Amino acid sequence: MGYEDEFPKSLELFKRAEQVMPGGVSSPVRRFDPYPFYVERAEGSRLYTVDGHILIDYCLAFGPLILGHAHPEVVEAVIERVREGFHYGTPALPELELAEKVVELVPNVEKVRLVNTGTEATMSAIRLARAYTGREKVVKFEGCYHGAHDAVLVRAGSGASELGAPDSPGIPESVAENTLVCPFNDVEAFVETVERFDEEIGAVIVEPVLGNAGCVPPDEEFLKVLREYCDGTERLLIFDEVITGFRLGLGGAQEYYGIDADLVCLGKILGGGLPIGAFGGPEEYMSRVAPEGKVYQAGTFNGNPVSATAGLVTLEILERERPYGELSSKAKRLASALEDGLEDRGIEGVVNRVESMFQVYFGIEEVRDYAGVNSADHDAFKRFHMELLERGVWIAASNYEAWFLSIAHTEEDLERTEEAVGESLDRLTG
Repeated sequence: MGYEDEFPKSLELFKRAEQVMPGGVSSPVRRFDPYPFYVERAEGSRLYTVDGHILIDYCLAFGPLILGHAHPEVVEAVIERVREGFHYGTPALPELELAEKVVELVPNVEKVRLVNTGTEATMSAIRLARAYTGREKVVKFEGCYHGAHDAVLVRAGSGASELGAPDSPGIPESVAENTLVCPFNDVEAFVETVERFDEEIGAVIVEPVLGNAGCVPPDEEFLKVLREYCDGTERLLIFDEVITGFRLGLGGAQEYYGIDADLVCLGKILGGGLPIGAFGGPEEYMSRVAPEGKVYQAGTFNGNPVSATAGLVTLEILERERPYGELSSKAKRLASALEDGLEDRGIEGVVNRVESMFQVYFGIEEVRDYAGVNSADHDAFKRFHMELLERGVWIAASNYEAWFLSIAHTEEDLERTEEAVGESLDRLTG
């Protein structure tokens, strides 16, 4: 039977959604052909769809659910908090305790501002960096997604050192021109760019691991060069750790790679599955944020007590259980199953992994930048994705996302997934 036969209720719901939502979804990445399925509930490592299917979930809401779905301690804490009210519009204890925990765990963060999304975090961090340095241009890297605000929704121009160009209608060219775009992992292009525009650059922003193009780790010297440039010129280095924060370790990518950023942006795991974002850094910079300083940032739901409670309990569990070795081992096992499966069947491809996140790219031997991701065989990935789905394994439908592991994934999950991977690869060669 085909997908439509297996997910008929989802089709009915999707047709309704198309009438009232652009593309039938609330975010483009949730849409895939022929249509997305609908989830009724989730628990542990499993999604339960409205059509009665139970799926092993390696998307994990695109990364936040490092404890798995509906972790009992998080659920209990959230229910207790909800009974006390959803939001107050005043300071509340959960936001204070979460901020204290972030300052305790994240390197180089002395003060933090809680916001609602990763997009808000990067937007505000860039604003702060521009205000602090008095310079307007920002360097970003191809494939690094820093949210859907105008300053970073920008693609490369005609060359590595060209001014950015709008990546969406509605973004003024005058805004995009203040964003310089370089290839990820290309030190030479970065040096060329900063030498050309040095007096105008206020900040460099980067995903330490390129996590919005699957999983592309930084070359050994890449982050060091960014740090050295900012140290030498008093520009601010911003790490977008919306994905890597608390994923690579309690201290995120800063701790993992031994590189301190001037400002760090957080989200996803920080909220334990509820909406949240944050940016932070040394007091020297964060004291410029209103009301202490003049750099304005505000939000009705900043520091929402329910999100803050879920995030605080999640971080406390991670701090208590220190599951990072276990998570890395699980991811290594599945990544190895993919690598061995490709080799055994003579399928060209490569698997990139950093701790508990990874991705497979078909039709290419190496992926170390966005151009490499673009060169992969995405049609093969789409077929592979659907073959896994037919076998009860859910990964993000896009090759530009990553697989994520949680502490909820069991030995049975891994065994079933290894079997599904093998069968799915067989179908690609059949």
